[in-house]
Amino acid sequence: MYEFVSGPLVWIAFIVFIGGSLYRIYNMLSSSKKEKVVFPHMSLKHSVASLIHWTIPFNNQYMRQRPIFTIISFAFHICLIIAPIFLLAHVILWDESWNMSWLTIPDAVTDGMTIMVIIGCIFFLYRRLTDPVVQNVTDSSDYLLLAITALPFITGFIAYHQLFAYKAILIIHILAGEIMLIAIPFTRLSHMLFFVFTRAYFGSEQGHVKNSKDW
Repeated sequence: MYEFVSGPLVWIAFIVFIGGSLYRIYNMLSSSKKEKVVFPHMSLKHSVASLIHWTIPFNNQYMRQRPIFTIISFAFHICLIIAPIFLLAHVILWDESWNMSWLTIPDAVTDGMTIMVIIGCIFFLYRRLTDPVVQNVTDSSDYLLLAITALPFITGFIAYHQLFAYKAILIIHILAGEIMLIAIPFTRLSHMLFFVFTRAYFGSEQGHVKNSKDW
């Protein structure tokens, strides 16, 4: 079982993730061209300004009004991306499989980042359960996506500290990571693919068309 999930299934997951992501981006760009109102309104100046303002913590009114959400959200997303990419164990696997390696960060740091991601998932779950505004736009799929996001980090934490049956947890961890990769292009997790495009569009619409700011 381990050989299958750590071998052929990894290839399948990456092929689906890369192929699905390219398809979604291509489809989005094609649809935008057909609308004939998106690209003519795009402005490099306002796109860049919007991206900069929305990637700096507390740099806009929305973030300043929600300090706890802002801190947890930024920490969550940074750790979600950095921890899996620069974890020593993952880089070793890449080196063994494809002879590719890069700088890593200490296990203690990635361990802390893993905990931060788990805390973030718990916070977002609590927010969906208690905030009326968020509840109105939440359905069952959102809870499933939270589980898909949290499970690779929960199982990775358990496997690293060898708290239970190591081999079984490791298999679940690999499966969870592959499920998350496959889910990214076809669920709301795809916002990580479209963030730059949506931020650029809204920034251009507000600044270039309405002569106002989107922050």
